[in-house]
Amino acid sequence: MQVSVETTNGLERKLTIGVPANKVDDVALQRMKELAKTQRMNGFRPGKIPLNVIRKKFGNHVRQEVVSEVMQRSFYEAVVQEKLQPAGAPQIEPVSMDEGKDLEFTATFEVYPEVELKDFNEIEIDRVTAEVGEEDLSKMIDTLREQQANWVEVKRKSKEGDQVIIDFTGTIDGEEFAGGKADDFALQLGQGQMIPGFEDQITGAKAGDELEVKVTFPEDYQNKDVAGKDAVFATSVKVVNKKETLKMGELAEKLGIEDGSISNMKVDVRKNMERELSQVLTSKVKEQVMEALIELHEFDVPKSMIDQEIENLKAQAMQQFGGQGASLPELPSEIFEEKATRRVKLGLVVGEIIKQNKLTADKEMVRTKLEELASVYEKPEEVINYYLSDENRLNEVEQLVLEDNVIQFVQDSAKVTDKPQSFDEVMNPKEESAEKEDAKE
Repeated sequence: MQVSVETTNGLERKLTIGVPANKVDDVALQRMKELAKTQRMNGFRPGKIPLNVIRKKFGNHVRQEVVSEVMQRSFYEAVVQEKLQPAGAPQIEPVSMDEGKDLEFTATFEVYPEVELKDFNEIEIDRVTAEVGEEDLSKMIDTLREQQANWVEVKRKSKEGDQVIIDFTGTIDGEEFAGGKADDFALQLGQGQMIPGFEDQITGAKAGDELEVKVTFPEDYQNKDVAGKDAVFATSVKVVNKKETLKMGELAEKLGIEDGSISNMKVDVRKNMERELSQVLTSKVKEQVMEALIELHEFDVPKSMIDQEIENLKAQAMQQFGGQGASLPELPSEIFEEKATRRVKLGLVVGEIIKQNKLTADKEMVRTKLEELASVYEKPEEVINYYLSDENRLNEVEQLVLEDNVIQFVQDSAKVTDKPQSFDEVMNPKEESAEKEDAKE
């Protein structure tokens, strides 16, 4: 087999491969002989069909089949011989494939780039640190008491914070419109659920009141048929409820603390808070490391790999927006190209870090990761067994462990600056920023 290699453009390589004629012709002949033994044709006894008859009837098909197999096999032998690493499927084109002559064909494909790892000392990471304090725990428990609160009917006028159960029918110029009618609608006053002005006119009403609520839909309202128009809602107030916050013992029972112990509930809530905090802190470091690895390394990325990643992102988007069976228009590849390129590039860098530094995911690490993933479920052992029972699922966990090891490896070499923050600053960054802006004003 003769092989020549040509660099056509960047990572693209073109192999010209020559295969001796007998490598094709001998195999094709042998297959036709086998066919002669098994085929049934009128006028011939089984196994006695002349070879020239078989050649006339099946020769072209058999030869094409053999040529295809030989080209595929020869391609893989050639890339091994030339020590090339294809990054995608080759485009194979025959040059000469006449019977009795040497087979010649070309194979064009991309190779994996050489990733030269940079010095991780150049990477700077702001490592946010935080812990769950007693005040954070108390605030969380108060929040849970509010979230788990009961609604209790009252015989008085409604006020902000109350829940009203209402029926309403909306009209514009005396005509009902789509989406403007509801029965037994639960509305908590003061939450801004409805069109501006609606809740204000309900506040102060009591059960049994019949109201005409007059509002104007905003110009930018999502339903363009009613945007900017005046509407009247004929509204019946059926029930007024007030929120009754749970007592600590009641909350413990509602959260599934078997003995209803308040101290055990606090321990359980704190554990959940610490787990969520740890995940967020880890994620913040991971994002910085991954971003730094992308920015630090410059190399060509195989287009075939980018194209494959674009297809993966398209499939994910289709599932997210409409499900697999939805008839959505084809999404343009351009909108995914940048993200796909970054993901492929990052994958190549991470793979090289793992390879050069011999990073592994041993059984103990995988077990620890499994326990971490399963800890949020009611029956952790069932979740762990679910992963352990399937090699593909277990492989996913191993990849997560390897990724964690890469993050730690890079972090150990990088310039890391600890940035202490409060629990709220970490868990509610937008809310915290808004509060600071309000304080300045």
